[in-house]
Amino acid sequence: MAAAKPTPTDSLSFCLAQLTAAAGDGLGGGKDMATNETPLGRALLALRTRHVKAAGGIERFRARGGLRPLLALLRRAAAADPAPPQASPGSAPPAVSAGPAPPVGSTPSAATSSTSSPPARLRKTLDLALSILANCCTEGACRAEVRRLGGILPLVTILQCVKTDSIQNRTARALGNLAMEPESCRDIHSAGAVPLLLESLAACQDSQCLQSVVRALRNLADSPQHRLALAQQGAVRPLAELLAATPDPALTSALVRALLELSRGCSRACAEQLSLGGGLGPLVSLASHPKRAVREATILTLANLCAQGLIRPALGNAGGVEVLLGELRRRRDPSGASPASQQPLVRAVCLLCREAINRARLRDAGGLELLMGLLRDSHARAWHPRVVAALVGFLYDTGALGRLQALGLVPLLAGQLCDEAGEEEEESREAASWDFPEERTPERAEAGSFRSLRLWLISEGYAAGPGDISPDWSPEHCLPPEPSEPSSPVPGPTSLQTPRTLGTPRRSPAATPEEPWGREGPALLLLSRFSQAPDPSAALVTGPALHGLLAYVTGAPGPPNPRALRILARLTCNPACLEAFVRSYGAALLRTWLVLGIAPDDWPTPRARPARNSQHQELGEMLLQNLTVQAESPFGVGALTHLLLSGSPEDRVACALTLPFICRKPALWRRLLLDQGGLRLLLTALTRPAPHPLFLLFAADSLSCLQGLVSPTVSPALPLAIPLGLDLPSPCLYEPLLGPAPVLAPDLHFLLDSGLRLPAQRAPSAAASPFFRALLAGSFAEAQMDLVPLRNLSPSAAWPVLHHLHGCQGCGAALRPVPPPGQPLLGSEAEEALEAAGRFLLPRLEEELEEAVGRIHLGPQGGPESVSEVFRLGRPRLASRCARWTLGPGQCPRKRALALVGLVEAAGEEVESLTEALLAVVMGVEAEGKGPSPDC
Repeated sequence: MAAAKPTPTDSLSFCLAQLTAAAGDGLGGGKDMATNETPLGRALLALRTRHVKAAGGIERFRARGGLRPLLALLRRAAAADPAPPQASPGSAPPAVSAGPAPPVGSTPSAATSSTSSPPARLRKTLDLALSILANCCTEGACRAEVRRLGGILPLVTILQCVKTDSIQNRTARALGNLAMEPESCRDIHSAGAVPLLLESLAACQDSQCLQSVVRALRNLADSPQHRLALAQQGAVRPLAELLAATPDPALTSALVRALLELSRGCSRACAEQLSLGGGLGPLVSLASHPKRAVREATILTLANLCAQGLIRPALGNAGGVEVLLGELRRRRDPSGASPASQQPLVRAVCLLCREAINRARLRDAGGLELLMGLLRDSHARAWHPRVVAALVGFLYDTGALGRLQALGLVPLLAGQLCDEAGEEEEESREAASWDFPEERTPERAEAGSFRSLRLWLISEGYAAGPGDISPDWSPEHCLPPEPSEPSSPVPGPTSLQTPRTLGTPRRSPAATPEEPWGREGPALLLLSRFSQAPDPSAALVTGPALHGLLAYVTGAPGPPNPRALRILARLTCNPACLEAFVRSYGAALLRTWLVLGIAPDDWPTPRARPARNSQHQELGEMLLQNLTVQAESPFGVGALTHLLLSGSPEDRVACALTLPFICRKPALWRRLLLDQGGLRLLLTALTRPAPHPLFLLFAADSLSCLQGLVSPTVSPALPLAIPLGLDLPSPCLYEPLLGPAPVLAPDLHFLLDSGLRLPAQRAPSAAASPFFRALLAGSFAEAQMDLVPLRNLSPSAAWPVLHHLHGCQGCGAALRPVPPPGQPLLGSEAEEALEAAGRFLLPRLEEELEEAVGRIHLGPQGGPESVSEVFRLGRPRLASRCARWTLGPGQCPRKRALALVGLVEAAGEEVESLTEALLAVVMGVEAEGKGPSPDC
């Protein structure tokens, strides 16, 4: 087949020449346009169908300078009729007011009417030229070139003057492509294109034209300022009306995408117009669209609308709550979308909790379980503050609160108090609850219902005074109260004080300063609501809940929120919580954390923390006093007796441990701990698996407190703090036998396994013990020997033995085999000397050696690790000495607990000796002189 004959239009140069000639003729005014219409039309057609669509064709067209004559041709077409009055073709785009647009469907101006139906030739030329320009504007370099050449204003003029659907379609398409550049988008807004596009949206019937106009509006919504300008000019309502009326799937997709862009950071105008245009129902229906792009754009639009409180009730009535919950539940499925895609839905669901009608829908649709799942998800920590603030909306919904408590909300709230998760952005004023819209006046006037609510909040202690609450406040609007006057950054001396009353703490609006409200405010408000239940013990008096409250009170960077202190006071004053405080070791935790200053994270290894606040100690003592009042009441006595005698084994141990902290009446604690076996029960539990991570820390403090109750006048049982080198030793009676020229001549030598010979005198040695009397003065062969062997005895261990045989007591010889603190005693020469003293029947020497061990290892130089070393020697007197060191009134609580831990480990399965030693010390069977109060 022969090749097709080439035509002039196959050449890009020919087409550009025709385009330039037509533009030049128009600008110079030399020829009538009709004379060049046919060759120009062929050139434009070739440019559109072949040259521009070819690979790299747009770039070649721009590089060859085709955009300048093309725009000149469009200017010629625009100048053929009256131009819009706001600017001349070559001037900069004028600023256009962002006020409301003319009503959609209004009658065009006279100039517009006169040119709304151009001649067929002109219409064809415009169609081709606009199509070429729209195609070129798909590339960024061409968009920049068109803007530089001032091509935006001619397009706006054509949009105003030529009302043919095809021209409007291609002009809107070109403007939409140009709007992809931020600078061009700004110029299009300034040129007044938005009202003209809205006119086209109302007048046009062609689907393709409508899609191009909708796309142009969508691309013009590229920034918050432009979105607001579009909404203020009425761009949202016609889109919503068209969405409700059109059956065209392609147009529906374009409308949904446009509404998604316009609803980002949803303004009040956008929400009002979408609601007035009847767009909520169609949007909710499209949430189940089979096409994924339409479905997801619709759901995100609904999520964006939740930012406006005025539309949320209507959105809930249209079924939006169930749609958003279902989508969030789907995306939270392990096989669902990524966590980042869940963020707008989480925000929307939390905002829906601000109106009562939507809360009811959300609760019935399983939203509470979904929100609790978010709180449990560690990957959603950034959303936790928002979720907690949303749950405050259910503050007065008893059924929802019960459900949330059953789902485990309280420990999660307690964990939120000290969580370091970052806060999300604050919501605008329009996002506040719409349950009280009539009270949102510019003058901030207070309606009667608000005054009643405010008085109730003050009386119940939720607010410090009138200045604490804005007229915009509601349980759903959890924003910090606006301070009425600057507060001092330095906490006062009473910043941790709480009332000691049994009822709900009351506040004086005139005398109480404004409460701080930080990110922990919503969690504390919910916890306070839970604490006001008749029996809040099951939820709040638990290890996790108390841990979170105490961590917040002691770790807050500034003065803690007084609501946290009132919660603790309310719980300790509630008789229904007494048994829970006992079972959960809550009383021991209060004393350890607040009074002793040992946090759970500081045990057993301390961490670098600020010095203990004396106000924390005062708070702990006050809370324990509240528990004491409950424990010593008739109800408390019955409850504690029941726990100790009839409770489970774990409850009985917990009761025995807690009693010394909360019982001060001797008749009560003696009956329960001594007469009814509570003390022995506690001591027996020391060597069993610990029922609490801090059990031994609590037990050491409890035994020490009980010892103080049993023997309140007994002085600390620690040795005198006299340096060993300053002791005044007794005269040494063995020294005269030593040296090359002894003062007293020895008549006997003892031979050690090492070959060392130690001098001795037979008579005092035989009189020292029955063993040596039989050995040296009996019928054994050694009685006739001058060199008597002593087996299994090292020189250091033999040294105190020889001194004792010759009458030395307190000469310091017993100190020689004892290693310094930090070195093991088992296998040492001290243990060998003790064994030798027992083998040689020298009880006084045993006592002296044990005293030496205690003086060195249990004195000021010793520590908790030395206590277990001494106990491992297995000697009753030393075990009692270890128990006295551990439970001494002047002992550091941390060292006391570490020593008890070491004793339990050292005892192993031989627990009887440890139990008896601790029991003897607690009961005051043995007591020693006053000693120092060691520093931690």
